[in-house]
Amino acid sequence: MFAPGILLAILALLGAPLFAVIAASAMLGFSREGIDLSVTAIEFFGIAETPVLVAIPLFTFAGFLLSEGGAPQRLVRLSQALLGWLPGGLAMISLAACALFTAFTGASGVTIVALGALFFPALVQAGYSERFSLGLVTASGSLGLLFAPSLPLILYGVVAEAPIDDLFIAGILPGTLMLVALALYGYWMNRKPAGEREPGSAKAVLAAIRDARWELPLPFVVLGGIYSGYFAVSEAAAVTVVYVAIVEFVMLREVPWRSAARIVRDSMVLVGAILLILGMSLASTNYLIDIGVPQRMFELINEHVSGRGAFLAALLVFLLVLGAILDIFSAIVLVVPLIVPVAAQFGIHPIHLGIVFLAAMELGYLTPPIGLNLFISSYRFDRDIVAVYRATLPFLLVLTVCVAIIAYVPELSLLLLG
Repeated sequence: MFAPGILLAILALLGAPLFAVIAASAMLGFSREGIDLSVTAIEFFGIAETPVLVAIPLFTFAGFLLSEGGAPQRLVRLSQALLGWLPGGLAMISLAACALFTAFTGASGVTIVALGALFFPALVQAGYSERFSLGLVTASGSLGLLFAPSLPLILYGVVAEAPIDDLFIAGILPGTLMLVALALYGYWMNRKPAGEREPGSAKAVLAAIRDARWELPLPFVVLGGIYSGYFAVSEAAAVTVVYVAIVEFVMLREVPWRSAARIVRDSMVLVGAILLILGMSLASTNYLIDIGVPQRMFELINEHVSGRGAFLAALLVFLLVLGAILDIFSAIVLVVPLIVPVAAQFGIHPIHLGIVFLAAMELGYLTPPIGLNLFISSYRFDRDIVAVYRATLPFLLVLTVCVAIIAYVPELSLLLLG
């Protein structure tokens, strides 16, 4: 007879819903301890006591609504008008635009599908090699997860019980480091004499700004409100939804009212999956804490790992593998409750740990052989998966160096917190 843990692992590998596997593991654990199974339901509905969770469906709906309209195309035109004339300028534009889009949608795969389809042909047409262009749009899909109002940042704060406003601020410099490093790599790989490019046209810039006049205030109003403390996270989410809905449904009328129900349904399917996993994981996590799993993990690690630096190295390797086999939302709810108390024993600040965790998970999207973004890119651009591996590898190496810096220089995450 299979042990329950092995049976649950087999069910997960066979494709059973993750929330069902987590719920079953929690119920088996409580049953073994002689605890009434109703505690599982109590723990699940405990997520209703977390007001910040309201931000998740609101930001998700706003992101889906933006991608449904013409915002991606206007963002591309504005970026090209501003920086397209620079050596490597279009590469920088692609990175910045994708990072912003991922920050609002919280889904790197959506970014590859929505913006990658615009940037990939534009990059090739502008003279960038197809291999470089493929690697760029694949890698840029995972950028932006460290910038507000990223859903993974919010979810990490909920699970780890860390201040979400602090996480938003802490992610600015590490996220910028990753963005700038890839931008410099793009410049280096495509450096050419400035004379080969036409100077930027003031007329084109003004026209692009006029077209994007409704989208441009959004980052400043929402992010400025969060960082200044004027908005709480949930309030910023509500402002975002109202603003985006007015722009798309009323001002620009790019999204017909009859599509509203479909967009709500599609976005809430994602939200429902996240909340189901989160609710069940809370029950499972409390069981694991009750039986002392974090303490036993610390004792095991302490036997084989000596010192903070060695722990960080082991953590990065673990997260790199984890990010390649689990989506970021599942990884947060399954793993964060276990590593937070262990990392605290090594003196790692919980906010710094959150930024390291999410930065490493960004790499997981690009890690062969099963990184999610690699397969999305292969499918979207009809390229052999091995070709996607080769194209993405240089970007993965650059980001790996950045993540190592983020991990071993905690000041980068904590500096702006004062």
